Amino acid sequence: MKKVTGLVLALFGMVSCCQAEDATVQRWSAEKANQWYAGQPWLVGCNFTPSTAINQLEMWQADTFDPVTIDRELGWAEELGMNMIRVYLHDLLWQQDSEGFLQRMDQFLTIADKHHIKVMFVPLDSVWDPFPKLGNQRAPKPHVHNSGWLQSPHIDLLKDPARHDELEGYIKGLLTRFQHDKRVLLWDLYNEPDNHNVESYGSFEPGNKGELALRLLHKLFQWSWQVRPDQPLSVCLWKGNWRKGELDELNRIAVDYSDVITYHHYGPFIDLKAQTELLFPYNRPLICTEYMARPTGSTFMSALPYFKKYRIGACNWGFVAGKTQTQYPWDSWEQTYTAEPPQWFHEILRPDGSPYDVNEVEFIKMMTGK
Repeated sequence: MKKVTGLVLALFGMVSCCQAEDATVQRWSAEKANQWYAGQPWLVGCNFTPSTAINQLEMWQADTFDPVTIDRELGWAEELGMNMIRVYLHDLLWQQDSEGFLQRMDQFLTIADKHHIKVMFVPLDSVWDPFPKLGNQRAPKPHVHNSGWLQSPHIDLLKDPARHDELEGYIKGLLTRFQHDKRVLLWDLYNEPDNHNVESYGSFEPGNKGELALRLLHKLFQWSWQVRPDQPLSVCLWKGNWRKGELDELNRIAVDYSDVITYHHYGPFIDLKAQTELLFPYNRPLICTEYMARPTGSTFMSALPYFKKYRIGACNWGFVAGKTQTQYPWDSWEQTYTAEPPQWFHEILRPDGSPYDVNEVEFIKMMTGK
């Protein structure tokens, strides 16, 4: 890394200060955020991709958008008592056909609303394949976890800060279209911004990805504040130290700029509890937007009672096993599997709607009151 001069540091400090001042104006107060959350039921749901889609493009492109499967699978989610889902989008869809994309989003929201489920949209994602392409998507690699999932934006765009503004129309377009839509729960602007995908695509990732993501993250919030939708804005915490006063720069922005604190945790309950309690002093609603990986000790049986006790939103990864193949573990990128593992990593149901684990499904229903 090149040495940074004192003048540059001073200028960066002035920019950060101004951005922080903007945040105090545009970000919801803790009182407003907690008032919004008090009007919600206990939020329970999953990260949702229909079983017929390998990634965001296959889910949303006109030729492969599958409302029949979406309706059927969200019906199963409703039967479990789920009332929210987290759903990924992609900036290339906006470039391809913005109006058609928005219409399909509206159709999706109508289906979800039919099942009394609110939607948390994720416009950008820093995980998995850094080279997305529109059109027909490749078939899944046999027995490999998320073998076709895509980063948004393309890594070439992320690597060039001069191109970051190309995303402004996409972000503002989404938020403007749905800014007053009560079917939208929350905008989770950028998933795991500094994830380097070491085991899968690490050799293609820039060494300064965290710095690039931080620059984009500032702009994402500025664009979003210019629209200022009725729904809360957030960017998740997923690694590092979350203790108040000890945050690194990216986590600090995620905490200081988000209306509602969202976070990920895939570890055993003792670690989940410890990490979650580091977030209590921020005095904002908490939603765990990714958890549940059985072999790591992150399970419904351990996590849901805790989330319910403290009224923390709970959104596990995965629902119906399908083309994303996330019933296979992360290490399927490094070692060969020839059949489903005896213990599924993620997912709850098989493609026909039958449960992977009957007892687990009954437990979820008990927790949600179904």
